[in-house]
Amino acid sequence: MNTKFWLEKPKKHTYDAAADYLELHYSKEVCKKMVNALRKERLTIKKAKDLLRASGLPLLSEDNIHVQENLKKVAAKEKLSPILVIRAPRTIIADGYHRLCSIYYLSEDLEIPCKIADLREY
Repeated sequence: MNTKFWLEKPKKHTYDAAADYLELHYSKEVCKKMVNALRKERLTIKKAKDLLRASGLPLLSEDNIHVQENLKKVAAKEKLSPILVIRAPRTIIADGYHRLCSIYYLSEDLEIPCKIADLREY
């Protein structure tokens, strides 16, 4: 794994953030199972362009405040937390959308560590 920009594992609070977001789509019970599954998953590597394309989300503007904050962290050599992804009927970036967009601005071909859990198992 390229550790230049990334921590070796997601920060603890990213799982809580993922649960908060996922609860907008699914019941609390299903969200709890998905977040527990994310915790158990191993990191995998995906390119920024592929994660963004699979999610169907637009690339945030480079002047978005959160994108800017993450770009400043990268410039200061502060490492970012890996992305949390749910594979469902569509790919959901459960946590890390701003980090994904920030890295995309550096290069769409940069590799991003992520954990991917499959909703179809629930």
